[in-house]
Amino acid sequence: MSRLGDAFESQITGEWGSECTESENGTKVLRTTNFTSEGKINYDDIVIRSISESKVKKKRLHFGDIILEKSGGTEKTPVGRVVFCDEAIENSIYLCNNFTQAMRVNQAIAIPKYVFYFMWNLHASGRTDLLQNKTTGIRNLQVKSYLNENCPLPSLDEQRRVVAVLDKVNGLIAKRKQQLNKLDELVKSRFIELFGDPVSNPHGYPKVSLSELAEIKIGPFGSLLHKEDYIVNGHALVNPSHIVDGEISIDNKLTVSDDKFSQLSAYHLQVGDVVMGRRGEMGRCAVVQVGGLLCGTGSLLIRTKGDVTADYLQKIISFTSFKKTIEDMAVGQTMPNLNVPIVSRFQIIKPPIEVQKAYYTFVEQTDKSKLTIQQSLDKLEVLKKKLMQDCFG
Repeated sequence: MSRLGDAFESQITGEWGSECTESENGTKVLRTTNFTSEGKINYDDIVIRSISESKVKKKRLHFGDIILEKSGGTEKTPVGRVVFCDEAIENSIYLCNNFTQAMRVNQAIAIPKYVFYFMWNLHASGRTDLLQNKTTGIRNLQVKSYLNENCPLPSLDEQRRVVAVLDKVNGLIAKRKQQLNKLDELVKSRFIELFGDPVSNPHGYPKVSLSELAEIKIGPFGSLLHKEDYIVNGHALVNPSHIVDGEISIDNKLTVSDDKFSQLSAYHLQVGDVVMGRRGEMGRCAVVQVGGLLCGTGSLLIRTKGDVTADYLQKIISFTSFKKTIEDMAVGQTMPNLNVPIVSRFQIIKPPIEVQKAYYTFVEQTDKSKLTIQQSLDKLEVLKKKLMQDCFG
């Protein structure tokens, strides 16, 4: 068993000194925002900085380098993520910033991709969570302790075998995710094909006020909830910040007790409701998938009367052109704000029932395909976790 640090021939500190000013003709710099969950580099949104030629020559990234996130983690996303520098890194000159550190593997004793998988597993298994400095708001990795982690280094042939197996599983996982994304895009395309833009309404469907299609209620006034009402792991409130990409992401620290939840029965969210943020970003909404949630002060509850589905209302309200319409209707100087009268006036296209049925029949069929693919993906994720455990402990 070797130290992880022994697998590297050099470590390249990230560069972000005072001289690193923005420049159109400078050097491309990778940040942690360019890290993906798969351990690959996202080459979009690369910043360009003016950096001295001597530092560029010394700190340029190459194929096989591993970039370690050493600073910037949070409670929800522990620091210690890694990405592998693939062949594309050679197409241009890249450096990494001071939140990261590039590691160059000693290829006489280790295969770069093997070491990458070991480091990736340290983060995926939660090990790096124990190697963080948690005294500040920004989490920092204790790099010295991190490099002291025991790393198995079998023969190079065995390392290559491990890499080949993990690459194959990762390739299948990526393929399944791609299939799911394509099916999601197919559903979006079908929605536009059948319903069109909800504002320009190319099919000429009748428009009705949202109040004809749904009951609308604003969340509880602030006077009904006080700081002392909040507990951990109770009934979660859904405020605008908890609606992310059309889904609800609850905060277990912003919850209320059973008693308080009962007192606020008028604001209970039911499965199939649409909860919509009424402040800040307009059009942010999600369909409620589980019970026991409470409409937050900054949100609105929309409960369909049955002529259209909650999913349909969510898709219409969050449609790009419709969000712009909502912004124009919102009130407030410093922050856009909505109220029940404004939301009640939303003009919603109401397609014939047979068109709605055709769309949801298509969605149902697609969901069956997605379920099969998701089950395969889940099995592959379990297999990958087991392989990681077998190889690295």
